[in-house]
Amino acid sequence: MEPPDAEELSSTLWDALVVGTGMGGATLGYALARAGLRVLFCEKGRSHLAQPSALRGDYAETFFPVEEAPSRRRAVELARSGRFADEIEDLSTERPTVFTPFIGSGTGGSTALYGMALERLFPVDFTPRRLHPKAEGSSLPESWPIAYEDLLPYYDAAERLYRVRGGRDPLRNAPADAPLPAPPESTAPGQELLHFLARKGLHPYRLPTACDFVPGCQSCQGYLCPKDCKNDSAKICIEPALRAHGAVLLEECEVLKLRAPGRRVEAADCSWRGKVITLRARLFVLGAGALLTPALLLRSASPEWPNGLANDTGLVGRNLMRHLVDLYLLAPADGARAVENRSKEVAFNDYYLWQGEKLGSVQSFGRLPPVSVLHQALAKDLVDAGYDWVRPLLWLAKPLVRRVLSRLVGARIALASTLEDLPYEDNRVTLSTTAGRALAIRYRMRLHERARAQLFRDLMRRTLSPRKYSMVKQAERNQQLAHACGTCRFGADPHQSVLDPSCRAHSLENLYVVDASFFPSSGGINPSLTIAANALRVAAYLAAKPHEWASRRGQYETRPQSR
Repeated sequence: MEPPDAEELSSTLWDALVVGTGMGGATLGYALARAGLRVLFCEKGRSHLAQPSALRGDYAETFFPVEEAPSRRRAVELARSGRFADEIEDLSTERPTVFTPFIGSGTGGSTALYGMALERLFPVDFTPRRLHPKAEGSSLPESWPIAYEDLLPYYDAAERLYRVRGGRDPLRNAPADAPLPAPPESTAPGQELLHFLARKGLHPYRLPTACDFVPGCQSCQGYLCPKDCKNDSAKICIEPALRAHGAVLLEECEVLKLRAPGRRVEAADCSWRGKVITLRARLFVLGAGALLTPALLLRSASPEWPNGLANDTGLVGRNLMRHLVDLYLLAPADGARAVENRSKEVAFNDYYLWQGEKLGSVQSFGRLPPVSVLHQALAKDLVDAGYDWVRPLLWLAKPLVRRVLSRLVGARIALASTLEDLPYEDNRVTLSTTAGRALAIRYRMRLHERARAQLFRDLMRRTLSPRKYSMVKQAERNQQLAHACGTCRFGADPHQSVLDPSCRAHSLENLYVVDASFFPSSGGINPSLTIAANALRVAAYLAAKPHEWASRRGQYETRPQSR
């Protein structure tokens, strides 16, 4: 469906304007559209729905020269691959660096690239402070403003919506959790890994994934799915919202600034098709991600909001968290030179809580990126560290390096340990002062997290012994912004949070945030299912109470207006 022209867009009062089409924005927008609201999605990236120009089935890096790392120079290839192309400044050290993070941009956001693992947080994640008594200086709250039980019906609904298949963690002891539909039979390497971990006294299970497992499914982690079996938010929510429920999508539409002369957001200034247009709505929902959402609020500063929109407490952008991930490349038990290692099949949570320490989860990672991507990352890391002279030597040794990396990619089973990160107010997203760059981060890993990361590594070393494996340390690398969250936390106290328990900005009547920004703690497990469940919770609240956000100048309408 073609969107209206600029004049019609600007003259329409939408029921809801949703910024971003990732897990939070798409899921909430779909639910509101189904309830009869007229929903407009603004997506900064491109739409990949039924687009033959989209680059599917492989990493963006395979479509440009191997010696080039992702950057704005390759914005076209990155955009066609569903990837973010802007540069971010890392101001965490005396020598700032610039990088392009591996996150999504386009319909589906990062879900278009994700490995489809959808799991619930644990009940203990909702009372986080008591499990980290040694975390000095952390802004970790005593509890979330909602309980695990409040999300239970929405976890159920999100699993059904995204057609999640897999097993249930035997350690959860949650009889209220209904069994999930069964996934396909394990691959031989996956079955062997399950048995190996069980013999170690652990409790492995089949990882719940949002996949339809069509014939020839390749699990497609890190790139757009060519077979349409990945249940991302574009396929599950955006497409039916447009086709069946009257929603409208503006692709390549960047929201530049929100206008709020008082306690209500009245309009959004956007860049679309080479011009600036102004869009108006009764309700504004931000789902651009935990990096771009706070940047938009800070960019929306005005005389009424001198520190940024919704930022009366100065907390917008603060408390940035990212999961601290390490990779373990496990050699196959039979010494095979190549194995089927694309599928994310196995998980265990025996170290989620370990002798008084809260760590996190371990999951199959799926297949590693291709050799070209790993080689680029190796070169860039060395140059960023100041070893500029190494780059030409790396290319001289390229055939040898590629052979070594090829063996790792094709003949190892990858496991990822996901360590819970904690919030600190000085870990934050800010606006960049450099022309052409939208935002910057400041993030440093504390001693408490370093000690927990080392404990996790020690436990994994004991677990994998005596099997041969290689470890890829990533937890200390700021460029690995895995599952960024927390930058607009929700809470009951308006002095200690940006959003209230319904994810509405404390200081604004009609502004909501439903991406991972709302997390007050990160938990130790993939956040996607919790984002989707919370989006359904907020959508149910909004649909039931339109008087709390509808325009005071006119009666709220429950049906889409004629076009």
